[in-house]
Amino acid sequence: MRVGTQIIETDRLTLRPFVLQDAGSMHKNWISDQEVQWNYGEPAYEDVDSVKELLQQWIASYSRSEFYRWAIILRDDEECIAQIAFCSVDEQHHFADIEYCIGKSYQNKGYASEALAAVIEFTFKQTGLNRLQAFHRGRNVPSAKVLQKAQMKYEGTLRQSFYYSDTDEYDDRVYYGITKKDLF
Repeated sequence: MRVGTQIIETDRLTLRPFVLQDAGSMHKNWISDQEVQWNYGEPAYEDVDSVKELLQQWIASYSRSEFYRWAIILRDDEECIAQIAFCSVDEQHHFADIEYCIGKSYQNKGYASEALAAVIEFTFKQTGLNRLQAFHRGRNVPSAKVLQKAQMKYEGTLRQSFYYSDTDEYDDRVYYGITKKDLF
């Protein structure tokens, strides 16, 4: 069952569709940060106007019920501190690949794992998906902790399957997954 991006509330966060007004806090908190975006596998955005162009694409995609991308908003101050999304959905086999990134000053505070756990619960209660999976690069050990805190299970490592063209180096992809049966 396709339901698309819906609002999800947690104790400290609101996960909701992005709006154009998020551009400023996105740029300030994470999307302009080279390191955050490099770990996420996306380019850093140099100015708010380029962030707005990206947001227009995402906002247009919300009309598709198979599009899942949430802004992670702090409930206390309405700051957009991160994002979480399904980077691909396999409807035939009922699973999705999930990805996330979070601003440096918001890391190590439990926000990413809180958001991930909420999306996992939403997915298994509201959609027809049976499995979520994610990988992190071997160098990005903090991401493993996020996945583990959200009850995702280590499933294997694809050794040297990620290539850094800028440094001519290889890294591992470390895979985690969770099924509906694991949670309920």
